Amino acid sequence: MWFKNLKVFRLAPSWSISLDSLASALEKQAYRPGNSLEMQNLGWVPPFENSGLAYALQGQIFLSLRAEKKLLPATVINQFARARAQEIEEQQGFKPGRKQMKEIKEQITDELLPKAFSVYRDTRVWIDTKNRWLVVDAAAAAKSDEVLGMLAKSIDPFPGLQLYVEQSPASSMTNWLIQDEPPAGFSVDQDTELRSTSESRAAVRYLRQSIDIDDVRKHVQAGKQCTRLALTWADRVSFVLTDGLDIKRVAPLDVLKENQDLVSRNEADQLDSDLALMTGELSRLLDDLVGALGGEKKMA
Repeated sequence: MWFKNLKVFRLAPSWSISLDSLASALEKQAYRPGNSLEMQNLGWVPPFENSGLAYALQGQIFLSLRAEKKLLPATVINQFARARAQEIEEQQGFKPGRKQMKEIKEQITDELLPKAFSVYRDTRVWIDTKNRWLVVDAAAAAKSDEVLGMLAKSIDPFPGLQLYVEQSPASSMTNWLIQDEPPAGFSVDQDTELRSTSESRAAVRYLRQSIDIDDVRKHVQAGKQCTRLALTWADRVSFVLTDGLDIKRVAPLDVLKENQDLVSRNEADQLDSDLALMTGELSRLLDDLVGALGGEKKMA
């Protein structure tokens, strides 16, 4: 249920939309199985079983984007293309040229696509209308870009803004390590990466191992900065912060699980309880993290 990787954006201050209007806008770009000649197909699907395309709970809205992609490896296309090219060479007496080979590959692709298997990937979106966060549960920028692109197609005006902070995450994380003093409410965990700012991009990683302050200072003197740092917030949520302000490997700690109401609920009530817990904790984490990075930078 918890989002594992957070690509964090701001919700435009003036953006507001009713749930019915949002659902209607999403329906225009709803997922429909692609035809046999499409390599990739994108569309909105219900984020939870038996929900609509937009699920709302106490000012929190959840969406889900489905990507359907045909499995057609280049090695397979090339194998069939070589066999076809050999047949053509025997017929015309000379090897196909570059332009003809391109046409052969395109023809092979069209022939194989209807037989290719499809794989599906759903990417979840959380819109916090109270605290003005727009969060995509994605580790890779390409997946986040897919979501933002579909939001732009579906919703006018586009609700998302880039999040900027006053202090560089890399500089801040480096200082926290050098001074052995993480910001209030945070503690440093055992995964760390320091990377050179030079063209070499040389890196040193500490996995499941604490890094010594003297080692940090030596690496910094050698021109490295902290680019990934494992942190725990308020003894409640662990995560890894990157120099690009991405939040990865998010995990609730036992204290949260222990504090959950253990009274038996039906599935719908349990879903709402889980979502309320996640959004409440993560919205506070985001506020504290932005504060630890000097606050939000307002762009002109």
